[in-house]
Order: sequence, then C-alpha cells, then structure tokens
Amino acid sequence: MDLNLSGKRVLVTGGSKGIGLACAEAFAAEGALPVLVARDAAALETAAAGIRARHGVAVETMAADLADGASRERLAAALPDIDVLVNNAGAIPGGSVLDLGMAEWEAAWQLKVFGYIHMTKLFVEAMRERGGGTIVNVIGMMGMTPRWDYACGSAGNAALIAFTQAVGARSTDWNVRVFGVNPSATRTDRVAAVYRKRAKTRFDDEERWAEALGDLPFGRLAEPSEIASLVTLLSSPRVAYLSGSVVDMDGGGRFR
Repeated sequence: MDLNLSGKRVLVTGGSKGIGLACAEAFAAEGALPVLVARDAAALETAAAGIRARHGVAVETMAADLADGASRERLAAALPDIDVLVNNAGAIPGGSVLDLGMAEWEAAWQLKVFGYIHMTKLFVEAMRERGGGTIVNVIGMMGMTPRWDYACGSAGNAALIAFTQAVGARSTDWNVRVFGVNPSATRTDRVAAVYRKRAKTRFDDEERWAEALGDLPFGRLAEPSEIASLVTLLSSPRVAYLSGSVVDMDGGGRFR
C-alpha cells in the first residue's frame, strides 16, 4: 500500500535513537524527508547518515534542547513548511512521588509535557496558515494505567492525552490532524532506565529490572519499529479522518 507520504517533510523530535529514530526510518522508507531533532549533534548526524544510506532520501538534522521554550520557537521559525510533526522527545524518570524532587519533576515536564504542548501550539498555528498538516504525539500507556512508582510520567502522560484529544477535536477546522499513540514498554535504553528505577523501589536492586517488567503480552517488550510503523501509517492521508484520538499500542496488556 502506498501511504502517499513521498516528499513530505517530517519533523521527528528525539530523533537520534529509540522510537524517534525508528519513526524517521519508517517515514524514510515511504519516501518522506525526515528532519531529526535532538540535543546531541553528533548522534543526530550518525542517525541521519544511516537513514540516507539505507533509504536514499534527504535527511536534515537540527540540534536543539526542546526543554527550552526559546529553542522550540527558533525551531518552528526555521521549519515553517513541515507536513508532519512527531513529538517524541522526552525522558521522564521512574520513581514514586517520594523518590523524585520537585526539580526533577519540573525538568522532566519542561521537556516532554510543556515541550509537546508548545510544539503543538507552534505547529498548529503554522499548519493552519498553510492549510493543513499532521501532528502525532507519542505519549505512553502509563497515562492510561498510572502507577505509584512512575508518578511523574503517569501524570505527565495523562495530561498529554487530554491535551491531544482537546486540540485534535478542533484542529480539523483548519485541516490539521492532531492525534496520539500510547506505546507500552518498548525496547529502548530509556525504558531500561525506568525499570531499573522501578526495580530499585520494589526490590532494592536495580539489576533485577527484568523482573519488574512483569507479565508482558507476547512475552516481550514492544519493538521501536512496531511503534514507528503505526505512527507512519496513521500519519498517512489514507487515514485522513483520524484526529482527536489517542491509540493504545500495548498488546492488550492494559487488560491482562
């Protein structure tokens, strides 16, 4: 199936690794032109070089700290013609409300929660002026299944789910789609770090993090490429009626 994404400019935040890099790969495989954003310029260029070699498409990179509002504004000003924005940058630490200091909460939310909100605001405005566009917020299942030992992330994700639903319900007036994807635990370095924190809380031993994964659907973590395939498919003009929704991708784990 041709997803009609060839030539579309796709901005992926947190694009140097994990789900973000997998999204860039999936869009590039459809002939789209990824723009990768993350803090580390060297990591971005390594990621971009790999995509260029594998898919033969133009790939741009921009190093930026998306925890900073001024950086987000500069990014939006430099990229006024983005067709698809994938908000993916964010690394909220594990731990209970008693484990994390307020500085940790504020830093985590500046990047993911306020970062997603601000980026969505900036690009909805630009897409409204251009007559259309698509914004995908990669959020996380803990917004639907909050946990004591992931309080900061659960609350942040829940806020982003409500935000995405509210914005996506009205943005269709301007031919702008805003929707989200909630991945469950996915095989990335960040998830390993979260589960190490959880193992420390539960077992007082970070090295027992695999035990903290619990009873997983299919007996495994999700793969970044699986999340990326869903993001890419739903971003296609073939799914043009999707907006204001957040799709859970957890293998049914929420109901196990």
